[in-house]
Amino acid sequence: MVELRLISKSGIPAALRKATRYRLLNEPLEADSICRDVLAVDPENQEAIVTLLLAVTDEFVNELAGPLNDAQSLLPKIKGEYERAYYEGIINERWGNAQMSKGTQTSIGWYRAAMQCYTKAEELSEPGNDDAVLRWNTCVRIMQRYDFASEEMTRDIQGEYGDDVPLR
Repeated sequence: MVELRLISKSGIPAALRKATRYRLLNEPLEADSICRDVLAVDPENQEAIVTLLLAVTDEFVNELAGPLNDAQSLLPKIKGEYERAYYEGIINERWGNAQMSKGTQTSIGWYRAAMQCYTKAEELSEPGNDDAVLRWNTCVRIMQRYDFASEEMTRDIQGEYGDDVPLR
């Protein structure tokens, strides 16, 4: 069997730049591979963990539940309560997008879950960091566009879940 080779620690910054570039070129499998190479040498590298998480979520539209589990398994490795809440929201939102593109009815539950994560992240964010607010607003606009933003949906987001909320 062919074995993987380790990259050098000094090559990590360049490798991470390449991973980001591959994500921007819509080549998430290449970005995923590079991040795993970095993590083989530096298992705690936060940039590699986050970039890997994002690369995995880039594949949601093309895949079944495997990438969802992969992305969720990265959350405990992310340091910082804000970051974990924010990226959990990203996972839920992107999985909701993937479900919507496949025409499934479960997407609303994933958007609701994302919005709860973004609410938590917003509460934990530093002053001037509006990333969670921007993501929250994106979810609201998606739900408005597809006529999910009813009074009932708003109540559910604030704590009373319906049956279509994703399992944890």
